[in-house]
Amino acid sequence: MEEFKVIIVEDVQLELKGTEHIFRSEIPEATIIGTAQNEAELWKLMRKDVPDMILLDLGLGGSTTVGIDICRQLRDRYSNLKILIFTGEIQNERLWVEALSAGADGIILKTGNLLQRDDVQLVMHGRRFVFNEPILEKILVRFRKSILAEVQQSDAIIDYDIDEYDERYLRHLALGYTKDMIANLKGMPFGAKSLEKRQADLINRLFPGNERTGVNATRLVTRALQLRIIDLENLRPDED
Repeated sequence: MEEFKVIIVEDVQLELKGTEHIFRSEIPEATIIGTAQNEAELWKLMRKDVPDMILLDLGLGGSTTVGIDICRQLRDRYSNLKILIFTGEIQNERLWVEALSAGADGIILKTGNLLQRDDVQLVMHGRRFVFNEPILEKILVRFRKSILAEVQQSDAIIDYDIDEYDERYLRHLALGYTKDMIANLKGMPFGAKSLEKRQADLINRLFPGNERTGVNATRLVTRALQLRIIDLENLRPDED
């Protein structure tokens, strides 16, 4: 790895000293040209010398929104600057997404294997989405959950012989549409009476024989959600 300049933005002195030690002992190619405890100090340093990398803590002064705003401004002003988030926000997944949307090249949590030379090297070589193990483990859990849900939905559609119109009908019922409203959807070839028959047929397919009595639209939708025939996170009406 070639030599590069870095500014560390961190408002907790003990953590700052620890981070400086990591750079000096593990990443000798880095030259720390300044440290900042707040936004004002950072911009003052940037006017003197623009580094190759900013190591940015998000929780400055107790406010995570400040860190996100700094990240966004840095990306807008310095397109080639490498921005690596180093944060103690180990449970705030929404904040991680906001940081990436603001232009961060990677996020390292202050837990687990902490800041590693290899991670810094990847960022300096232009890699995007660099994370340490705690985040990667959470990404893997979410990925597995998403894939399993897709598989369950695919299996349910096959097992219960669900076609396009069944899915549209169930999805719009879940969204609060009446049968008349669903019948008027663009491309829906069934009237309200036909949809009544389709609902009865769906009840027969989705419920065992001894459970079919008294099943209304609400119970039908609940069953479709349980079987993942429709997805609660993707309940959107068809475009007009």
